[in-house]
Amino acid sequence: RNAGAGGYTNYVHPLQETRMIRPGLVSITFRKLSAHEICRWAAAAGLEGIEWGGDVHVPVGQLGTAAHVADLTRDHGLKVAAYGSYHRLGVSEADDWDRTLETAVELGASIFRVWCGEAGSADADEATRAKVVEAGRRAAETAAAAGVTVACEWHGNTLTDTAASAQMLFDAVDHPAFQTYWQPHKKMGFADCLNDMDTALPRMVGVHVFQWHLETVERQELAEGQGLWPTYLRQAKTCPRLAGGGDMYALLEFVRNDDPAQLMADAPILRQWLNEVNASR
Repeated sequence: RNAGAGGYTNYVHPLQETRMIRPGLVSITFRKLSAHEICRWAAAAGLEGIEWGGDVHVPVGQLGTAAHVADLTRDHGLKVAAYGSYHRLGVSEADDWDRTLETAVELGASIFRVWCGEAGSADADEATRAKVVEAGRRAAETAAAAGVTVACEWHGNTLTDTAASAQMLFDAVDHPAFQTYWQPHKKMGFADCLNDMDTALPRMVGVHVFQWHLETVERQELAEGQGLWPTYLRQAKTCPRLAGGGDMYALLEFVRNDDPAQLMADAPILRQWLNEVNASR
């Protein structure tokens, strides 16, 4: 055990079996902090991995930065959970994809987040959808060749803004390296979120965890999600990735007031939920 950020104690994780959902952090939660500070806070909070954002902490094409952040992550007893890029399929240029994939590989990320266009399903015509599908298939093929899995951001104003649209996209791309994250859509109720997750489950490789007020979308303490998140996580545990002996991350994001002290309050709650979920059969 070592003294960590803010005087907290770093938790050194024992080796654990696979088929687990592990606690982690999305680095863009703290865009104003350095990569080193984020590693210190994540380790102090007892988290196990970090999804590094491609906008601030590991910019596209900065391979030296990617290698440095990879070293920092390992030095703090953490793993690179993913590379959180802002590459938009069907919108960003092909050479941007190549540079972004190269950055992900240098970072040591086995999962590479992408965005499925820039138009919601209600506004995307056939030509727009076809561009996203074509780019998604190329992305999956080149990522697979590099040993990386593509993970769609499950998000509004993209082609994963509804379960039906996401299913159409997955079926059209039809590649094993084309997978997805899941997170609750804004202002979507609990039962609808569970139904929504059913579509993501066969391809789920991770979950973004945050707690917002259903109507105002105001950020809340994670504890406010006690009636929601344990059920979401239990359902996530049924995904084929875990059933096949793998593992994945539940990644904290959007903590209240962008405050690292809030992370220190939220992380033990997430870890407790995951301990219970991982122990269940």
